[in-house]
Amino acid sequence: MNEDWLRPLGSTGLTVSAVCAGGSGIAGMPAVFGYDVTRREAMDLVLRVLDSPLTWIDTSNGYGDGESELRIGQAIKEYGGLPDGFLVATKVDARGNDYSGARVRASVAESKERLGLDDLPLVYLHDPEAHDFDTMRDAVDTLMQLRADGEIGHVGLAGGNTRELARYLGLGGFEVLLVHNRWSLVDHSAGELIRRAVDDGLGVVNAAVYGGGILANPQGATKYAYREAPAAVLEAVAEMDKACREYGTDLATAALRHSTDNPDIAATVAGISKPARVDALLAALEADLPGELLNRLGSLLPEQRYWVEGQETT
Repeated sequence: MNEDWLRPLGSTGLTVSAVCAGGSGIAGMPAVFGYDVTRREAMDLVLRVLDSPLTWIDTSNGYGDGESELRIGQAIKEYGGLPDGFLVATKVDARGNDYSGARVRASVAESKERLGLDDLPLVYLHDPEAHDFDTMRDAVDTLMQLRADGEIGHVGLAGGNTRELARYLGLGGFEVLLVHNRWSLVDHSAGELIRRAVDDGLGVVNAAVYGGGILANPQGATKYAYREAPAAVLEAVAEMDKACREYGTDLATAALRHSTDNPDIAATVAGISKPARVDALLAALEADLPGELLNRLGSLLPEQRYWVEGQETT
């Protein structure tokens, strides 16, 4: 890999690869992703990741009600432990409507047990925007206390709605920001939040750069960020796909590089469910994308009113 492959994650002191393997798709959630992944298939994928240049994997307590963590943990055990320098990042999740401090502690304990790890170097507060901000202070304070007590390493914030995430960043204490579906070839909703996070010394992690599949499968998918994409977005995707093919590449490669080549983004989470996809990711990072193509793709960015958060305010 090139010299920019390993990067500092903000001011955490952690060094990570430019791409992080996403662990949601291996949880076996066909209702969400439209396909199933068996436990053995998931473990084989994780084993391939552990043998690859990728240095970390992202998961969550709530992915498949813990199935993602469990499968990762079983693969780590089969591998004989984590390779040197490899880290697992996970997230605390509510149980139903319960996002209390006690629930945060239980979530961390469950993750450690499933993963078979005592050391959790990075733990995110996950999707807090789904809960009332005024009731979440106990959860935030508890996560910070777990860091102070050495129960976890660094504390991150992970979610979608950038206005709500900005409120949480205002509380202070977070070291990493993970945002999904808001910085891609067809949506720049997170631009302002990303700049703020970088200015504050946070490491920025960008997830769902394929928009849930449409930018990886432009001729088969029609949803962006779990909802039917507006016609303007579908038209932009079709034009982008055509441009990429004219330049001898594919839209998935361009979508990944749109994130990894952004100097404000420390790492990009790419969902993977098959071992062969690891090789495709690595090939995409080595691809030579002409400046003319990048300029053309940039000119095809849909108007802001068609972005996820633009739709939510119109």
